[in-house]
This record gives sequence, structure tokens and C-alpha cells, in this order.
Amino acid sequence: MVEARITINGRDTSLSPATPHTTVLDFLRERGLTGAKEGCGEGECGACSILLARPGVDEPTDWVAVNACLLPAAALDGQEIVTSEGLAATGGPGTPPVLHPVQQEMAVRGGSQCGYCTPGFVCSMAAEYYRPGRCARTGPEDGTEAEHGPNGFDLHALSGNLCRCTGYRPIRDAAFAVGTPAADDPLARRREEAPPAPVCTAYTRDGGTFLRKGNLADTLQLLRERPDAVVIAGSTDWGVEVNVRSRRAECVVAVDRLPELRELNVTPDRIEIGAALTLTEIERRLAGSVPLLSELFPRFASRLIRNGATLGGNLGTGSPVGDGPPALLALDASVVLADADGEREVPLAGYFTGYRQSVRRPGELIRSVRIPLPLSPLTAFHKIAKRRFDDISSVAVAHALDIEDGIVRRARIGLGGVAATPIRALTAEAALEGRPWTAGTVEAAARELRAAGTPLDDHRASSGYRSAVLGQSLLKLYAQTTEAVPS
Repeated sequence: MVEARITINGRDTSLSPATPHTTVLDFLRERGLTGAKEGCGEGECGACSILLARPGVDEPTDWVAVNACLLPAAALDGQEIVTSEGLAATGGPGTPPVLHPVQQEMAVRGGSQCGYCTPGFVCSMAAEYYRPGRCARTGPEDGTEAEHGPNGFDLHALSGNLCRCTGYRPIRDAAFAVGTPAADDPLARRREEAPPAPVCTAYTRDGGTFLRKGNLADTLQLLRERPDAVVIAGSTDWGVEVNVRSRRAECVVAVDRLPELRELNVTPDRIEIGAALTLTEIERRLAGSVPLLSELFPRFASRLIRNGATLGGNLGTGSPVGDGPPALLALDASVVLADADGEREVPLAGYFTGYRQSVRRPGELIRSVRIPLPLSPLTAFHKIAKRRFDDISSVAVAHALDIEDGIVRRARIGLGGVAATPIRALTAEAALEGRPWTAGTVEAAARELRAAGTPLDDHRASSGYRSAVLGQSLLKLYAQTTEAVPS
């Protein structure tokens, strides 16, 4: 097996002597690249962000910002990254480096005070600076447009970066002041070339092993032989376990680069989404064609997390507060499970069996998620959390309704945060179907919705609050849509 190596700021670097659980952040800092910092170890502050060359959606390569604190260094075997130190252009002998345009704007506009978070902001900002399709915008700056600069900069790119000093206004000013990359910008030109091809990895050190196979068949055979292995894609969940709970695994298997898990296909009767596509890739490839998911994505953690997180991982962890399952339940989605013997399709409504438990057997992987077509025309995703963005939901509610001639022909309501598993609100659905879309019908269904699940009292919300939110969600949907839907 070829020695594991990573290209860092254009320099080929050996992974040794890192262990299989060494994070990219620790790997970089041990080599003197200390711009990336550890603030939270959970992917919530962005102080550790770096740029990673990934297969592009609109160009061969995209520069994507990711949390270095969550990824094992071994997961980047054969890949290419740029840190905050690598953004500045190297001057000649005896001359200082020339600041990158993003670094320059942050400096002149006061976007850095203590400086701890600045390198992370710079990397996240650079990813947006190089985003294909970013261009100047016109029109009034109101509502959601206030989060997009006249230069096309999307402030959601910084939703995973926290700063305690600046109040964010100078950082926003810097983001809205950056121009477009120059024609001779090396990182802009790099987008025109293919990203590093996936490599097979077998890295063992200090009693741990990190493995990546080249195809799905070999991976499934490996999981049959090692059913105890931890499977990761973006490592946005496992990375927290490693950092916060000091968990270690004898064997970690990466599936994020498997081509069979990275497909997105649309047929007349369904949309099939590969389990290892990141949420950002799904969002950009769907391009708004699934409105319910378009509502979900901006509320799902942060851009930094969405650049690594996958639907397969979100469903695989089985968390009752995951944001993906409620929306997918409302879409009547199913999951395709694969093992060394073959595949089977399971409706998502029957997938979860208990707290963080499912019908998935040892050795099985989630290969894809299937969403049937046509889609329900009336959809909404309501997430209640203590923060507007980048927070775990107290309650998540997804609605998908078919209303024809003023009658609710079909209703699907997915819920998160109100039971040991994500659930469908079956009694509320039954109270809607076959009845007129009127205030009386909605109020009756809302009463059923308030009783859905077994809402708990915890630090995020009380059971009474959760019940009230559930009922109010349906009333809100009705109030927002009565003018557009015949009654």
C-alpha cells in the first residue's frame, strides 16, 4: 500500500507519525501551521476551518471550507488542502508575503481584533470568494437579501464561524467588499483542473486502523469481516465523539469517496440521492427542485458542517433531533440498505426502531435515499431552536400536503425532537386527509398534532412548549397559504 500523504499549501506531506484518530487540526498545528485554532472541538465555532479541494458542481474543482477539528487526518490521504497560511502569496527574498484579497479586506476594515477566530473566518470567506457563480447582485437589500452582498457574497458561508470581539459588522463589511479573483489567481485557476482522485487507504498505527476501499463491493466485504468498524463520511458526528468524549475505534472505515454513494439521479418516478453526497452538494445539484429540502438546508447546522455532513450519516446516527429525518419523512422517502449479499429498500417511516436504533443490520450501509415523485405542492419546514442558525432543534416539523379542489387529498407530517425517534404525525395526517382545507379542519388536526410523540422536558424546551409548537406549526402553515390554496 502506498504511504499516506496529504498536499498542504502545495507541499506533499507524509501522514506519519499521526495516529488514525489524529485530527487534521492537530496534524497541522504539530507541523507549525497554527493559524487554525481549536475553539470548541465540535464544529460550532469555525476557528479551525481550512480549504479542501473537492469535486466541483459547476467546475472540475471547488474550494470547500471544512472543520479541521472533526476530520481525521487519515481521511485526507491523497487530497489537497490550503490553510490560512497558504492563502497569502509568497514574496521574493527578503520581502513579506502579499496578503490574499480576503485577508486584506479583513485587515483594512477592522475585521480582526484578538485574532483568534480570524484565520477560520478567512478560510470560510475564501471558499465563498472562489465559489463558482458568485456575481454582483442588484435590487433592494431587505429580508433575506440583507444576507447577500452587492458582490454576491452569501453570509451563510460564515454561519459556522463565531467571533466574540468584532460584533460581526466589520467582518460583514469585509465580506461585502471583496471583488472577483484575478485572472492569474492560482487558487482560481486550480478550479479548472480535476481534484485529486480518490485513493485506497490502509493506515495503521498505535493499535488503530483507518481504511478506505476503492469501491462499494470491497467496502461491504470489509464490513462483513469487521462489523465492529466505525463508518464515517464527513465525520461531523464521529469527530465530536473523538474530541469531546475521547472515543477511539480499533477500525474506522471511510465511505465518503465511494463513487456508488456519490450519485444523484432523477427519473420520472423518483429522485435518488447518494448517501455520501454532502448536503452542500445535494443543495447545489438539486438547485431548488425539492422546495422542502431548500427550506431545510439553510437551517441545517452551518455551511461548514453542510460541506461535510451527509444524509447517510444523518440517518445512520439515528438521532431524534436530526434535521434531515423530519423532512424526508414528509417526503415519503425510503432508504436503500446494502450489504455483501445485496440491497433492500426500507420506507423511512419504518426505519427507526428506538433511540439511535434502526433496522440496519451489522455490515449494512445506507447506499442512497429515494424520494418519490411527483412532490406534494404545499410544503414547509419549521425548526424551533435557541438560535436561528447553527443550533440543534428543540422541535422540527416538516409538512407536505396535496390539496385539490379545496380538499386535502394527502398529508405527510414529519417530526423531530418530540420522541425517541423521528416520527410521522399519523393521527394529525388522518385528521387532514379527505377533509376540506379550512380553519376548522386545521384546528382539529392541530389538536392531534400537539399530542404527537412523547415530548420531554430538557434543557432545550419543556414538554408543554414542544406541544404548543407542534400545534402552532400547522396553524402557521394554514395562515401562510390560505390565500394561495382554494378553500
